Amino acid sequence: MKKMIIAALCGSIAGGVITTQVAGPLIAQDATKNASVYEQLDLFGDVFERIRAQYVEDVDSKKLVEAAINGMLTSLDPHSSYMDAKAFDDMNTQTRGEFGGLGIEVTMEEGYIKVVSPMDGTPADKAGIKPGDFITTVDGEAVQGLTLDEAVDKMRGPIGSEIVITVVREGVKEPFDVSIIRDTIKVAAVKARLVGNIGVLRVSSFNDQTYPGIQDGIKKLTEEAGGADKLKGFVIDLRNNPGGLLKQAILTSDAFLNEGEIVSTRGRNAQDSSRENATPGDLADGKPIVVLINGGSASASEIVAGALQDHRRAIVVGTKSFGKGSVQTLIPLKGEGAMRLTTARYYTPSGRSIQSLGVMPDIVVNQPVVDPAAEGTEAKAAEDQTKQRTEASLRGAITNDSMTDDEKKLLEDERARTEEAAKLRDEDYQLAYAVDILRGLNAVATKP
Repeated sequence: MKKMIIAALCGSIAGGVITTQVAGPLIAQDATKNASVYEQLDLFGDVFERIRAQYVEDVDSKKLVEAAINGMLTSLDPHSSYMDAKAFDDMNTQTRGEFGGLGIEVTMEEGYIKVVSPMDGTPADKAGIKPGDFITTVDGEAVQGLTLDEAVDKMRGPIGSEIVITVVREGVKEPFDVSIIRDTIKVAAVKARLVGNIGVLRVSSFNDQTYPGIQDGIKKLTEEAGGADKLKGFVIDLRNNPGGLLKQAILTSDAFLNEGEIVSTRGRNAQDSSRENATPGDLADGKPIVVLINGGSASASEIVAGALQDHRRAIVVGTKSFGKGSVQTLIPLKGEGAMRLTTARYYTPSGRSIQSLGVMPDIVVNQPVVDPAAEGTEAKAAEDQTKQRTEASLRGAITNDSMTDDEKKLLEDERARTEEAAKLRDEDYQLAYAVDILRGLNAVATKP
């Protein structure tokens, strides 16, 4: 018994020694860290007071503090930033689908403003701004050295006013100026059109209007085609779609999936991690889908493309996407402002992180650069080709007796749809390629 008590006492003493030797340095280390933080805050206070007291002009203390906060956030990554009350209100307006400005989604790269994508039908789109363009000056003032929010603020202004931006574009030797008239941007998140018997859903952004727009678009296409059985597939065009609301990306993916994971987010803290799953119900009723993407497809667009690709629900066509695989949380702050803070990365169903890598298409299709000087020649050649002589054009040619009048009409309708798709190649080669894939899938589909 005495031995057991001695052993227990020895164990207690040893435990006490280990605790003192290990926990002691850890406590000291935390104290050192805290002391270092307080020293840095004191340094900030010293600099702040020096600026207020000795800068060549009077300064606004509020602006100084906001600039310091924004500098702290923007040093983390290109997507974290501070928004004052006005910027926060503007962002809320934008997610509702109507706002004022040029209509471009931008990011900061190497001190310059880089265009992620222009939004369909906006002043920037009409002025010819392209994904990948760099904006170096706004109304003659250099943007280098400004924060992203400051540069964006300079591009805002009264509706109807003119702005001149200087653009640097890959493949163009010299920078060039572009004049744009500011306007109210009303983004129709989804536009639907019928190409032959293929439904095309052009999704230009992910805001509160996106999922309802997809529902309405499919309903409209079904009616135009003369019934769901007449539609042979869908193209979901996400090219130059800069993203938007995560919730809308999840709803859009779920619209075409019956089950399985859509996207997962993983953050530093457990509350910033989540997993979203599809629910039963496919708006396309199992019909084949092609998703179109390019370098202007970012964030929410990549979630949709990645989910449908991983589940083998769609063939992804085009060029590699932008590669924004991070999630920003809006945190309201005192004074009616907010901070946009990167809190997680998102992953596709197969566990892929898209951050800085993007979504790689199943079939890479580049959009050809059209030479304006050759347009007339190409059009004439295509016209001559359609006018070539055939057996039916010969005088006295005998008729085809193997088809009824109704069958001949069906054949002519099919030919008209094929020719329409062929003409689309001159207008939009990538879209025409997507339509051809769906037509090919239907051509080899096994009849029940």
